[in-house]
Amino acid sequence: MTDKDCILYVDDEENNLNSFRAYFRKEYTVFTASNAVDALEILENNHIPVIISDQRMPNITGIEFLEKTIEKYPDHLRILITAYADMGLVIEAINRGQINKFIQKPWDWEELSLSIKNSLLVYNLRAELKQKNQQLQKVNDELNKFVYSVSHDLRSPLMSILGLVQLSKKEQQSKVTENYFDNIKNCVVKLDTFVVNIIDYYKNSHAEKRNDDIDFKELISHVFDSLKNLDSNVILESDIDQVENFKSDMFRLEVILKNLISNAIKYQNSNNKTPKVNIKVTSTKQEVTIVVSDNGIGIAADYIKNIFNLFFRIGSSSRKEGSGIGLYIVKEAVEKIGATITVQSQPLLGTSFKIVIPFNQISFKRH
Repeated sequence: MTDKDCILYVDDEENNLNSFRAYFRKEYTVFTASNAVDALEILENNHIPVIISDQRMPNITGIEFLEKTIEKYPDHLRILITAYADMGLVIEAINRGQINKFIQKPWDWEELSLSIKNSLLVYNLRAELKQKNQQLQKVNDELNKFVYSVSHDLRSPLMSILGLVQLSKKEQQSKVTENYFDNIKNCVVKLDTFVVNIIDYYKNSHAEKRNDDIDFKELISHVFDSLKNLDSNVILESDIDQVENFKSDMFRLEVILKNLISNAIKYQNSNNKTPKVNIKVTSTKQEVTIVVSDNGIGIAADYIKNIFNLFFRIGSSSRKEGSGIGLYIVKEAVEKIGATITVQSQPLLGTSFKIVIPFNQISFKRH
């Protein structure tokens, strides 16, 4: 077997077959057949990307023969050779035979040669694209399995460790061991947050946009409950003015709020006697506005333009250093729901994030 590309030419005239074979034999592995039965047998036993057929044959037309090859060889390229080509024949050939190229008799050898080369190029490019798509699908499937494994196999032991630490802290112990347990707890929480961020990043990148009914009272209550163990000293407040019912992406809204609120809790000012985080939601017929504000340590003006960049971290103590993923995920999720986000902050006074979801991204309904 040679490395040459294979082509098949079907024609009931032996002279045409001989001249075709002689012209292309050095460039390709040439198969010829004088009838459809022999041609189909050749296709069955050989990989032949380009099929060329004469239109006028005694028992079957070229279009009819090429039509027979479609189901079993859908990716192959087909060329029809005909002495006449009216519009009706062209339409029939395209609809029935999926013809890629017409060549008129008597053919021009250079035109025929170029048509075969172009057909082989198209076939090889399609085959390469198909292979890459299959590889991409394989990688995507493996990534799905990995994220599932991270979500269950890694987070479960982390939560078990955290539970044991909390139980151990209730037992009588010295100040030194209590500090050890606090450090273990902080490390576990930090690692779990990083794992959750990875999962959220993946889901946000791959999940289709959803259209859920949103009740902000329920959503924010759920988010508060999920974050209440981060720091019990921080007061979580909400002010919700939801006059209109609307639809949006529940998953991405939850990701946005969890990241913003957890950051607001994490970056509180230790000298503040009343640390607070406030969520304010207002809705009109034009837009929904969500403001997440805190009275924490704030962000210096030089850092604000970079806070949404992937893996950007603000210089801080190791205890408060983030993963550099959370706000990047927030920005990506905001864009996916068609919203905008802005930030205002003053060092030692606090930070405020404002999200605006325009009317055209929300399906409003009257109560």
